[in-house]
Amino acid sequence: MKIETFIIQPQIPQKLENLDKLAHNIWTIWNYDAVNLFIRLDYDSWIASNQNPVKMLGLVSQARLEQMSTDDSFLAAYDIVCAKFQKYIDGDSWYENPTDEVVAYFSMEYGLHISLPIYSGGLGILSGDHMKSASDLGIPLVGVGLLYSRGYFRQYLNIDGFQQEVYPEYDWYTMPVRECLDKNGNPRKISVHIGHSTVVAQIWEIKVGRNSIYLLDSNIPENTPENRAITATLYGGGRETRLRQEVLLGIGGMRALQTLGIKAVVTHMNEGHSAFLGIERIRTLIQDQHLTFNEARQAVWPTNIFTTHTPVPAGNESFSIELIEKYLKPYVKDLGITWEEFLSLGRDDPKNQHSPFCLTSLALKLSAYCNGVSKLHGNISRKMWKNIWIDLPEEEIPIRHITNGVHPKTWLSPVMNDLFDKYFGPRFYEEPANFDIWDRIDRVSDEELWRSHERRREELVVYTRERLRQQLHRKGRTKATVSLADEALSPYHLTISFARRFATYKRANLLLMDPDRFIKLLSNNDYPIQFIFAGKAHPEDIPGKELIKQLVHFSSDPRVRSRMIFLEDYDFTLGRHLISGSDMWMNTPRRPLEASGTSGMKAAINGVLNVSVLDGWWDEAYEPEIGWAIGEGEEYEDHNLHDEIESKALFDLLEREIIPLFYARGRDNLPREWIKKMKGCIKNIGKQFTSSRMVKDYSEMFYIPAFKNHKRFTENSFKNTREITRYLDKLKNNWENIKIVKVKSENNKNLVVGKSFTIHADVNLATFSPEEISVELYYGQISSTGEIINAKSKEMECINSGDQLTSYSTELSCIETGRYGYSVRILPKHELLVHPYIPGFIKWD
Repeated sequence: MKIETFIIQPQIPQKLENLDKLAHNIWTIWNYDAVNLFIRLDYDSWIASNQNPVKMLGLVSQARLEQMSTDDSFLAAYDIVCAKFQKYIDGDSWYENPTDEVVAYFSMEYGLHISLPIYSGGLGILSGDHMKSASDLGIPLVGVGLLYSRGYFRQYLNIDGFQQEVYPEYDWYTMPVRECLDKNGNPRKISVHIGHSTVVAQIWEIKVGRNSIYLLDSNIPENTPENRAITATLYGGGRETRLRQEVLLGIGGMRALQTLGIKAVVTHMNEGHSAFLGIERIRTLIQDQHLTFNEARQAVWPTNIFTTHTPVPAGNESFSIELIEKYLKPYVKDLGITWEEFLSLGRDDPKNQHSPFCLTSLALKLSAYCNGVSKLHGNISRKMWKNIWIDLPEEEIPIRHITNGVHPKTWLSPVMNDLFDKYFGPRFYEEPANFDIWDRIDRVSDEELWRSHERRREELVVYTRERLRQQLHRKGRTKATVSLADEALSPYHLTISFARRFATYKRANLLLMDPDRFIKLLSNNDYPIQFIFAGKAHPEDIPGKELIKQLVHFSSDPRVRSRMIFLEDYDFTLGRHLISGSDMWMNTPRRPLEASGTSGMKAAINGVLNVSVLDGWWDEAYEPEIGWAIGEGEEYEDHNLHDEIESKALFDLLEREIIPLFYARGRDNLPREWIKKMKGCIKNIGKQFTSSRMVKDYSEMFYIPAFKNHKRFTENSFKNTREITRYLDKLKNNWENIKIVKVKSENNKNLVVGKSFTIHADVNLATFSPEEISVELYYGQISSTGEIINAKSKEMECINSGDQLTSYSTELSCIETGRYGYSVRILPKHELLVHPYIPGFIKWD
């Protein structure tokens, strides 16, 4: 059957024509006056559309549109929003280097709003906040991803409380996304060879303030049913489907940017899913600029950024060599390298022929700039990937950290937004890099902050009851059972929320380890406390699903039923209610398995206090003045012992500190000490953990240097690229011949503070000149195991260059007492190296 398709669009009156532009830009979603404009246009349509402004415009009756186009009051509000939007688009920004070249940010998922269900959880929400803050700061950045026809699953629980999944089909023509069209009005498409067939993908665009995200969609008639399914679901299917998605994302994403004429000279891989973009960038330079593989790699390496989010080796994306051969071997033929050379890029130990191909290894080896997502995670990542940089001290492994952050305008509740408007002023929105403005929370009186918080808790309880009512009705429960939702929770009780992905290491059941103690806590009418749980387990994570079932069964006990609930289908909207209306945000991961986490940050900027294990971001944020820590950062090999200790610690905190402090009220019924913590929390977290700070860090540490690297390595027909490649080839061919022949010093083993001594080293530089090699002194305290700790390094001075040996020396001062030691090492040295830590090129005395 042949089907002719057509699209019906709303007929918007000319006076309101910018409503369509506003509806198709995510800026509208994080600006409450714009949201209120759509609500005012037609509240029922806004609710029916699930807060989707594009779909809503199609639901509003023509009569209503015509009516509002003549409403002076509505038109005045419309003009204000349009002017604000235009000022945002055209106004000044923090980033002041205008350029037609951009950073391309690749992510498997983007959590922008509930109306765009192309995200699963924290990684996607982070990507969405990254895009929003890049727009706020004026950074020339575009996003690249996939458009999933069925998105991520919707969750519901069966009669036994076991998670079930459903994947609805989405109509992208009624969502805030547009087709990219050529000058003739035809959809723009790219093609990618995947396996034994050519896959065609259509390009779509999401406007995010000043910037755009481009998404690839394989669900088009040109493809076979198998290839159309590549972009069916996020993280759906088996390993082969995942690899096909990642080939399309990395290789197809770069081709999409080229098709659109976008000069993406810097690329940022948000996790290893998009690592194949590095291969495509190299292939393109070989083809278009006639570079060798090594030259093309050196041109790409200083302009690649890679962010890892995984704190355990098993969580990194790896594939069997058979699968890699099936899908990547055709591309390797164009690179001019052997198959074994290609496989070595995806192995932390290239000599291990049995190792699978890891996309994290590939991304690390193709990127000059690499980072973890918290200070603790940076340490873990250096430890996890040290095999790539053999013999390099762990603290020097070139994986830094940039701690995640959240987008305040997205996650502040409307009530808090009004409060910030009143006390922070317009600079809060106009100067997102002005972090000192968070100090103005001290201008808010205790009374006003607490009353605003009580309103948010009331709104949470009302919303939760309605959602629970729908949940029970969907299960076919009796009217009497459904009516129990009206008794769930209280707007006056201490409310603690736990909402996140249900993986076993997050330990949602930590309080269930002592059920009697938990029931006693929940049954206390003198100091009432209530819990809200929400979250999804991965469809294949049976232990995670069992955790949900365990919580649901416990919450059905009549003794606690009104004070503990589990809400199905955790999503953007539920999350916003929880992080603004709760009193406390609970996080119980098994350290050190939480790379960062951001939900607690969202809660904190709303004045919701955290009680959490010292893991991820909380490990560096925690202060007694702003929340509570479960334990002191201990790690245990025995998981059962670990859980038992921290379960007791959490109960102790609740019973002895948290609950008493919340209910410590004066004559005015205000919990003054609790409010003091709220203010400290808002101030400290707002200044340090917003996505504006995060993206500013990425820009200053990575993006701006990478832009400069691109210019440096491409100018004059890639002259510098060829020069640094020749140098690295020389290193590869002659490194084994370099030797540290002798190290001596005037050290008599017993020194005093204030003295210094000279260290000499004789080195055989082989074919290298002193300008091409760095000889360094590496020194510091000696640990109980005989290793150098708290180390420093300094380059030694070349004092004599002979035919056979080159002599170096440096002076070392004795500053503090203790046992110290030193060693001499050799590293590459060239002005064109971003850093000298090249895998395989370090020698020690």
